[in-house]
Amino acid sequence: MKMVPIHMLMLLVATAFSWWGTRRKNITSLISLVWRVSYVLANFAFFGVAVGLVVFLRQVLHQENAEAANSVSMWMGTVYIFSLFCAFLSDSYMGRYITCIMFQFIFIVGLMLLSLLSWFLLVEPPGCGDGGGLRQCAAPSRRGVAVFYLSIYMAAFGNGGYQPSVATFGADQFDDADPGERRRKQAFFCLFYLSLNVGSLFYNSVLVFFEDRGRWVAGFWVSTAAAALALALFLLGTPRYRRVRPAGNPLTRIAQVFVAAYRKRHIVPPPGDHLHEVDGEGSAIRGVGKLAHSDQLRFLDKAATATEEDYHDGNAKNPWRLCTVTQVEEAKCVVSMVPIWICSIVYSVEFTQMSSLFVEQGAAMDTDILGLFNAPAASMSVFDVAGVLATLAFSHYVLVPAAARLTKNPRGVGELKRMGAGLVIALLGMVAAAVVEVHRRRRSGAGGRAMSVLWQAPQYAVMGASEVFVYVGQLEFFNVQSPEGVKSLGSSLCMASISLGNYASMVMVSAISGVASRRRTGGGTAGWILAELDRGHLDRFFITLAVLSAVDLVVFIVFARLFKGIEPEVEGISSSPQDDHIYIV
Repeated sequence: MKMVPIHMLMLLVATAFSWWGTRRKNITSLISLVWRVSYVLANFAFFGVAVGLVVFLRQVLHQENAEAANSVSMWMGTVYIFSLFCAFLSDSYMGRYITCIMFQFIFIVGLMLLSLLSWFLLVEPPGCGDGGGLRQCAAPSRRGVAVFYLSIYMAAFGNGGYQPSVATFGADQFDDADPGERRRKQAFFCLFYLSLNVGSLFYNSVLVFFEDRGRWVAGFWVSTAAAALALALFLLGTPRYRRVRPAGNPLTRIAQVFVAAYRKRHIVPPPGDHLHEVDGEGSAIRGVGKLAHSDQLRFLDKAATATEEDYHDGNAKNPWRLCTVTQVEEAKCVVSMVPIWICSIVYSVEFTQMSSLFVEQGAAMDTDILGLFNAPAASMSVFDVAGVLATLAFSHYVLVPAAARLTKNPRGVGELKRMGAGLVIALLGMVAAAVVEVHRRRRSGAGGRAMSVLWQAPQYAVMGASEVFVYVGQLEFFNVQSPEGVKSLGSSLCMASISLGNYASMVMVSAISGVASRRRTGGGTAGWILAELDRGHLDRFFITLAVLSAVDLVVFIVFARLFKGIEPEVEGISSSPQDDHIYIV
């Protein structure tokens, strides 16, 4: 714990200088500072479990490589699939502030249960499950395994519920009406992802060495303490937080648009300025401003087309028959973002390999670092964090300013272009992993000295660079393009893609292992992913992912070119229909 203040101090100093430089007269930046340190600690707590989980499963619960990789994929997938449900609660009923507090508390309870369970039931004898294999753990009991899964899935539920809401809640603290704060908000998502990786950095550089020596219980307790401190710091900023009221159930509003459009499927909608909208400046959706009509997905405009039946039968106020333009545009926004979201799932399959198969690949290599110390295989993800930090700095200080000057656009490179660049970089990361695996197997088969684990550094660093372009771009894309009533849901789509990527990875590994098992029974070759990696072909799995990434890139480019974003209604120009503008079919 002596080194915790070092990383915290780095973040505090950097943020303090940024705050001083703006010379703001209010305390918005101080709130941002407290919020960001809280988020660093929360992510440190999460990665304290996530990064070392595959090793814990193999060395303490005695799972095979493929089984452990699938268990991690299932758990990580569950972390982020929970984000969809919790984002729905946040946008609809609870609000982002309450959602953040409640699910952070659930996360702490899950970590506390994991710490107690490991202390009394799983890590037996104490200090077992070390990276060198010197102290073997006793076989766990069924009760111990059951409670273990209960604790980590409770932590998954808590973290999954917290992540999408805290991203949107952080963006809420900036006032778009203030030009200075609007500029700071543009850099917010880079700083958000920076905070995430600073939390990961301490685990990868320090705490992983404790776990490599079998001190799992101490590591879990440190994570629990960090999560508790994160919640305390988050509550510290309560008096000054900006809070956005929940806008009601977005899923119901979207369903109403599709039902109303289906009921009027035979009607030709009128021009956009003759569609139904409420009078006044505000929209019919609580807390959401009016949205300008767009020409995309015109079939949904049928839902906002007024008919004789609507007015004569008293259905003008029935949202299942007649919706407003703003409600229709909200539905259009969600529908048009879905293809972009689907294309990010293949990337998430590649991303999840860093916490599973990359670690297992590193465990089969020489972990001696320049004769000075042995580095746990999981600690190689420090190069992922290094890649993230270097790319964030390059993007924020070089790429975006240069692009802004060339394009005259203050945002620099658009979110979709950044995401496309990230997909290309990730493809190269998979190729690098495959090349390393080919050379590792050759050297191992020749009977020479095992290949150094440092050869994994390029593939981790390349994947770290891809994260910045894909995930930061995706977070910003969903936040900017989502209407106010579905912003948390938009942020959760980014995390849900990670979830589905983990599930897809699990299915791929299981399918490949199943085929390999049948071929071994029939006297065929050994397969790709085995307990003894030297007898497998892990390189073929990485190449398969690279090919899938290439196909995904082509599909992404097509949908990115077709995408049109939403626009708020121009101030001073009302789209609200007056009596003489109502077009009744």
